Amino acid sequence: MTKLQARAARIKLMAFDIDGVMTDGRLYYTEDGKEIKAFCTLDGQGLRLLQQAGIEQAIITGRVSGAVAARARDLEIPHLFQGVADKHACMRALLEQLRLSWESAGYMGDDLIDLPVLRAVGFAAAPANAHARVLAETAEAGFVTTAKGGEGAVREVCDFILAAQGAREAP
Repeated sequence: MTKLQARAARIKLMAFDIDGVMTDGRLYYTEDGKEIKAFCTLDGQGLRLLQQAGIEQAIITGRVSGAVAARARDLEIPHLFQGVADKHACMRALLEQLRLSWESAGYMGDDLIDLPVLRAVGFAAAPANAHARVLAETAEAGFVTTAKGGEGAVREVCDFILAAQGAREAP
């Protein structure tokens, strides 16, 4: 088992950014100014498989969006934090609430605002199209997907964690 697989094997909570991770990072607006987002169904299935394996999940995002709230409800993600300026502080508070350590937590982000959390967690992940600095830091000790955000990157991370923990996918 590699060091990265060993880190993934300890994960009890996996948290995700939204824009650029669960979506392609682009913002879409209707003519009347409503924001819409596209989510990948492969990612959703991966998140459900994590749930079945008993891994807590969270979304921590800097923006506020009704589409994100709807997606979290649809996937039954219990911890949703929107409009977060300090993601590290948010994650720290969640870990305290759940009585978990940083080592037992993972986070997937794609931009500079995510770096403090990525540096602190036991398992860090980034999509292939993350900011260059995030890619450089995550590539050293974390997991960089081959897929881009919104195109199955979350599923890659879920599959990696499940494999590291010896969990099998549902038929």
